[in-house]
Amino acid sequence: MRGLSSLVAGACVLVVAGVAMAAEKWDMPTAYPDGNYHTQNARRFAECVKTGTGGELEIVVHSGGSLFKGNDIKRAVQTGQVPIGERLLSAHENENPIFGFDAVPFLATSYEQSEKLWQAARPVLEDVLAEQNLVLLYSVPWPPQGLYTKKPLTSAADMKGVKFRAYNAATARLAELMGAQPVQIEAAELAQALATGVAESFISSGSTGYDTKVWEHLTHFYDVQAWLPRNSVIVNRQAWEGLGEPVRNVLRACAGMAELSGTKWSEALANWYLQQLAAHGMKVQPPGEQLAADFRKIGETMTAEWLAKTGERGRRILDRYRGG
Repeated sequence: MRGLSSLVAGACVLVVAGVAMAAEKWDMPTAYPDGNYHTQNARRFAECVKTGTGGELEIVVHSGGSLFKGNDIKRAVQTGQVPIGERLLSAHENENPIFGFDAVPFLATSYEQSEKLWQAARPVLEDVLAEQNLVLLYSVPWPPQGLYTKKPLTSAADMKGVKFRAYNAATARLAELMGAQPVQIEAAELAQALATGVAESFISSGSTGYDTKVWEHLTHFYDVQAWLPRNSVIVNRQAWEGLGEPVRNVLRACAGMAELSGTKWSEALANWYLQQLAAHGMKVQPPGEQLAADFRKIGETMTAEWLAKTGERGRRILDRYRGG
């Protein structure tokens, strides 16, 4: 962290000492509310960039899908409608299955494993994004995913016919393998979907449950720790290349700090979110033996399916993850 701070300071000196540049403002859409740690982390990143560039680049964060809805953010950055944005890339697994590396159930179930998987996947992910006119800046994990329901479960078979909120290809496939009915719903619409019965269950972190006041509609949270999905901040390549190298250095340094601090923030909040769910009357518990066994079997199936879709690139990620 100290090294990154020094880099920011050094890059700032370069900007101030270099040829004067016209101040530039970048709009940054995000999908999550102001109170969410991802959004707060993005605002800290933006402040770091503004300070580090001496005001030459200002990033304005637009939260809660107010500028672009979650499923439109990546395309908006890719096509240059906005220069930068934050997105859950696994939601775009249908575009390229590599984007689903962090949503393979039970492949990486802890922060330590998630970081190891991220380091294995990052070079491949950067190549895929480069092919789509995008530059990766940083990525921050959500807490481990758990299963929200409005009834107790003893096995995956108890989910048959339940309307299950999906937010990417992996969650839709998980629903199918449980016999549930997948319904595509973005985070900003989740509370309304639960209130109206469009969705009756979902898998997500304690953070999402807390943000949506899920206890108003559901009763149980099974801490299955299925995976730790990641939000990533991406930049349009033309916008990136239009910056001077000193400004890019600041962005890189601030991104490095945002990834470190955001990950620590996520980890610190993980248990707190579950405590809040319990404090609001939800039954928070680990999965029973049969439910856990069912999920392990589903995880094995989905890992094999992901490898079949991703080919050599997916195998490279798993080999690095398992052998590193």
